[in-house]
Amino acid sequence: MPWSSVRGETDLPASCPDELRNWLFDENINRLPNNDTRGHMSADLTRYLFAGVFAHTFGRSPKSVDFPEKFAPNHASWRTGKFVDRYRVQLPDQPSTTVVSHISKDGHYFIHPDPSQCRSLTVREAARLQTFPDNYFFCGGRTSQYIQVGNAVPPFLAYQIAEKLWDMLSHYDRRPRRLRRSPARFQSERSTQAPRVPLAAMEST
Repeated sequence: MPWSSVRGETDLPASCPDELRNWLFDENINRLPNNDTRGHMSADLTRYLFAGVFAHTFGRSPKSVDFPEKFAPNHASWRTGKFVDRYRVQLPDQPSTTVVSHISKDGHYFIHPDPSQCRSLTVREAARLQTFPDNYFFCGGRTSQYIQVGNAVPPFLAYQIAEKLWDMLSHYDRRPRRLRRSPARFQSERSTQAPRVPLAAMEST
């Protein structure tokens, strides 16, 4: 299956929290960048279709034991229990699994929840799961783009951590200067203090 460009609405679902929506969405964009599907082998498309229909019907992604034997890939580990969720559907009503850079190699762990689309996630769809704003453009080839997404700290998480650190540091800077102590000053004050006498030694005197 050759690559194709995914078209459609750029808006987010109603279930998306307002704060995250405001972070992701850019009203000036009418077509999402980095949103081309990759090509898939026909055998994998069969498994994607089965996995998508299974997830839609049962509300969970199928395990290897759920696949018909004729759909089983030619992998020695398929029935060993080591890779029971080799083909994983990202369910629409549950949190996604962690997006990792392995998505650059294949999309088996990131199958689109709509069975009729029968494909893995695009770079942009994976980037949205990682909370990259829609106006963030990924450069380089598609493989490089997937790696950039998978190796990143989720930007929205980084923003919230930075916001809390900023509040803490700002509070520290507002304290009276006499209450601030640098690490060097703290060590100096400790070295000039009288040595502490163990309680046992005090009791024996």
